[in-house]
Amino acid sequence: MKVTQRKLQLAGLLLALVSTVGCKPADEPAPEPVGTTGPSSTSVAAMSEDEFLDEVQQRTFRWFWEVTPDNGLTPDRWPSRTLSSIAAVGFALSAYQVGVERGWITRAQARERTLATLRHFWSAPQGPEPTGRIGHQGFFYHFLDGQSGLRHSDSELSSIDTTLFLGGVLLAQAYFDASHADEVAIRELADKIYARVQWPFFRPSPPRVTMGWRPARGYGPAQWSGYDESLLLHVLALGSPTHPLGPETYEAYVSTHEWTDFEGQAHVNFAPLFGHQYSHVWIDFRGIHDAHMAERGIDYFENSRRATLSQRAYAVENPSAWRDYGENIWGLTASDGPGRFTARLDGTEREIRAYWARGAAHGDIRDDGMIAPTAAGGSVPFAPEIAIPALRTMAERYGAHLFTEYGFLDAFNPTLRETVLAVTRGSIVPGLGWFNDDYLGIDQGPILLMIENHRTGLIWKLMRESAPIVRGLCRAGYRDGWLQGRCE
Repeated sequence: MKVTQRKLQLAGLLLALVSTVGCKPADEPAPEPVGTTGPSSTSVAAMSEDEFLDEVQQRTFRWFWEVTPDNGLTPDRWPSRTLSSIAAVGFALSAYQVGVERGWITRAQARERTLATLRHFWSAPQGPEPTGRIGHQGFFYHFLDGQSGLRHSDSELSSIDTTLFLGGVLLAQAYFDASHADEVAIRELADKIYARVQWPFFRPSPPRVTMGWRPARGYGPAQWSGYDESLLLHVLALGSPTHPLGPETYEAYVSTHEWTDFEGQAHVNFAPLFGHQYSHVWIDFRGIHDAHMAERGIDYFENSRRATLSQRAYAVENPSAWRDYGENIWGLTASDGPGRFTARLDGTEREIRAYWARGAAHGDIRDDGMIAPTAAGGSVPFAPEIAIPALRTMAERYGAHLFTEYGFLDAFNPTLRETVLAVTRGSIVPGLGWFNDDYLGIDQGPILLMIENHRTGLIWKLMRESAPIVRGLCRAGYRDGWLQGRCE
């Protein structure tokens, strides 16, 4: 069921929509969200912080709800809608709970969409054949056809994208806890989908886990090594009730983490900010420690805070003199770019990229002037004092070129202001910069969900009661904090 757009007064709408987390609304008809292309800089400036966060979350939620078809196959990107990404589906399954708790959809609507999604991912055929399959060994292909829900083209079987999908599956299981038949079915399907995953399949050469596999070529060469977004993968692999990996796999992974100083912040480095965010969407790392972080005297939440602060400091320093970089315009992570080319900009020869895992860390600078709002949005819980002003400034300064109907577009580059540049994606606004024309599901998810974790802790509270999460953390050696007494 799609939520139809209609015009409502913003102030009255916000009062009607915000509900208290933990009070699950009854199955009454849902309110209908605002339909708008974007705010003026004046309207954003006039909003209180809560009003602004309401607006960001509501628009971002509407992306998941309105562009996802009834079969639950959330597109990888939109409006360039070509295929579905299983990671985007995982973020969508997580977004629906936020929509219910904030009154934008009913519990019944979220339940219906969630159940349809899980039924498809459980019943679609798996196997080693190169076509006509959704996955193999319980894992799923990274990209699926948006209609059939089966493997798209030469897409790889992905250990990390399956993990992000499972994050949404397990959150749905934790949230839909009522005796309603459909909620019972959601919990049962979640158990089956998670239990079917053969984690040892992705460890062909122990102890490390491999990233991808294809029917025609077998395993790719890349393994999970160094700090990154696979923290959640390792927790879920150790927490499996049926086909787990052992603690030696986690130890091999964390032993490769690089602790060093960048921009005055000592932390385990990883250049793109998404690696410091994705696992934290579903796991509350505040106050819990594995042996390695206990030695450092911090937890992974503090580590992500330091990574965020270091990126902002890098933008303030702005060693490559990109336009607009500063205390409230910052954020390097994986994002689109306008295409790959070299151009002379502001008197300097610059290399510009297309999609690229941009970032900044010790010895690893990947910067071509492209800023992704999700870098700040996904960091709101870690450093709200700098992340929220960054989002506000981006929305105020660039208005509907960047912050539009479904929230923040994927990326922008204020240095690319000349319309003579031959861009292959997005468009250049003369005198203002290049702006992407797509929203990406893996950007939208962290913005919506991490803001919710900052405001109410909704996802973290639910997942602290998830048996796979608790079991995986305990097997990995985490202790203290909210895990105290639960690993005996």
